[in-house]
Amino acid sequence: MNLRGVGVSPGIGHGPSFVMTVSVPEPPEGATFTGETDQEKERAMVALTQIAGELEARGHQAGGEAEDILKAQALMVEDPGLIVKVRSLIDRGLAAPRAVFEAFGKYREVLAGAGGYLGERAADLDDIRDRVIALLYGQFLPGLPTAPEEPYVLVARDLAPADTALLTREQVAAFVTEEGGPTSHTAIIARAMGVPAVVACPGATGIPQGVRVMVDGTSGGVRVEPAESEVADAVGAHTARQAALASSEGPGRTADGHLVPLLANIGSPAELGDAVNARAEGIGLYRTEFLFLGRTEAPSAEEQRRAYRGALDAFPGGKVVVRTLDVGADKPLAFLPGPAEPNPALGERGLRRTRRFPAVMDAQLGALAAVMAEGLQVMAPMVATAEEAGWFAEECRSRGLRDVGVMIEIPSAALRAGQVLAQVDFVSIGTNDLAQYAFAADRQVAAVRELHDPWHPALLDLVAMVASAASEAGKPCGICGESAADPALACVLVGLGATTLSMGAAALPFVRAALAAHPLEQCGRAAAAARAQATAGEARAAARAHLPGLGRLGL
Repeated sequence: MNLRGVGVSPGIGHGPSFVMTVSVPEPPEGATFTGETDQEKERAMVALTQIAGELEARGHQAGGEAEDILKAQALMVEDPGLIVKVRSLIDRGLAAPRAVFEAFGKYREVLAGAGGYLGERAADLDDIRDRVIALLYGQFLPGLPTAPEEPYVLVARDLAPADTALLTREQVAAFVTEEGGPTSHTAIIARAMGVPAVVACPGATGIPQGVRVMVDGTSGGVRVEPAESEVADAVGAHTARQAALASSEGPGRTADGHLVPLLANIGSPAELGDAVNARAEGIGLYRTEFLFLGRTEAPSAEEQRRAYRGALDAFPGGKVVVRTLDVGADKPLAFLPGPAEPNPALGERGLRRTRRFPAVMDAQLGALAAVMAEGLQVMAPMVATAEEAGWFAEECRSRGLRDVGVMIEIPSAALRAGQVLAQVDFVSIGTNDLAQYAFAADRQVAAVRELHDPWHPALLDLVAMVASAASEAGKPCGICGESAADPALACVLVGLGATTLSMGAAALPFVRAALAAHPLEQCGRAAAAARAQATAGEARAAARAHLPGLGRLGL
C-alpha cells in the first residue's frame, strides 16, 4: 500500500504505526442543565482555566517553538470574547459542554475568515474545544505512548501542538497527517525536532494500527508494510546523501564561485543551536513575536536586549536580520487593542499597528540600538509603500541603527520596489505572504491551495521585479520565505537575482549542495525557463531540466 502527501520535514522514518482516531462527540444540540446557572457557568470557567493552564505548562516543559505555540493557544482559551459568549449561552439555558461547543464554533468562524496567522490557527481551536468538553464530561483523552519499545510513526487526521510538544526523536520516528500544509504546526514542530513528516496525505488514517510504515519526508511518500530490503535501501540512500551533503563546506556559493550567503530563519532562541550546527552564515529572519505573544504586557527592555544579544552572540561577525514586531489584526496582543475589522488580514498588521502604538516600536528599536554590533540589520514587516519604508528608516536611523530594510510581502511594494529601495539599505522578500496577497488566496482554504505553490510563474515575476530593482540600486535583495528551502527553487531564486537565501536550519545542507552543483549562468537559464511557463508544475519541470546536478545529488 502506497500513499502520497506533501513532504514537509526531510528524512526517512520507519516503525510501527500509532493511529490517533479518538474524537470527542458533539454535545447534543439544545442540551440543558439542571441546577443553578451560576454553578454551571463556574463549571465552564473552571474547565477553561484548567485547559489553559495545562497548555501553558506543557509549553513551558517543551520549550522552544512548541512553548511559543502553546502559550498562544492558552491565550485563545482565555480570550475575553470567548468567555463572554460561553457565559451568555449558559444564561440562555444551554449546558456548559454545548455552550463551549457553540462559542468555539463562532470563534473559529471569525478566525478562519481573518486569514493569515489566525486563519492558520483556526483548526487548533477544535483540539482546545475538545479538551474542554472532555473535561466537562469527565472523559479521558488517551495520550500518546511515552515509552515505546521502538520509535513509532504517528498517524492522525491532524496533530495538535498539545499532543506533539513533549515528543522526542527517541519516541517518534515520523509524522503523517491527512490535513495540514508546509506552515501547519505539525510541519513546524517536525522540522524543529528533525523528524520526517508528511502532511496532506489522503487516506492516512486508514492505515491499520501497529503495521510497519516507512515515511519519506522529502518526497512525501508513505509506504505501508514495506519489505525489509526496501527500508534498508531507502535508509542507506538517505544516509549516503546526508553524508555527501554534510561534507559540503564553506559559504554558500554557485559552482563558479558566486557567493550566496545561506542564512537561517529563527522563530525563538531555542532554534539558534540548530542553525549554528547547520553552518548557517547568519540569520536572515529573526522573528521577534515570541517575546510578545501570550502575555498581557510588553516584554521589558532588558528581556528584549537579552534575546537580541543572544542572536548576535550565536553568529559573531555574521549577518543577523531582526524583523520588528509583526502582530496586530491577525495576530492580536492583549496589550495592543485594535478595532473590529471585517477582514483583519487586510487590516492593521505589522508596521501599520506599531505606527499606531509608537511606544512599542520605540522600546523595540531602543533595545536593538543598545546591542548594536557589526552585522545587525533591522527590517519592518508588511510595508506597502515607499512612504512607510521611509518613515521606518528614519525611526531606525534616528536611534543610531545603520542597516535598515523592509520586507516585500505586499504586491504594491514589489511593483514600486525601486522607490522603496531608495528609502532603505536592503529588502527581503517574504514569498509566503507575497503569494497570499498576490493571488488573493488564503493559505488555509483548500480550494485555492494550489495558488500557494511558490513555483507559480506570476510569483517568480514579482521576485524578479524586486531583484532587478535591487540590482539597479546596488542594494541586497534576500529571500526569507519557505521557497528558499527548496533546493531547486533556491537555484532559480539566485538566477532571478536574490543575493541571500534564508530558511529553516534543516534545509541548509540541501540548498548549499544544490547551489554548489550549478554555475550562476545555469541558475539564470533555469529561472528564465521557469518564468516562461504557464503553471507552477510546468515551471518546476522546466527549471529542473536545466539543473542536472539535482538528480546526481538525489534532490
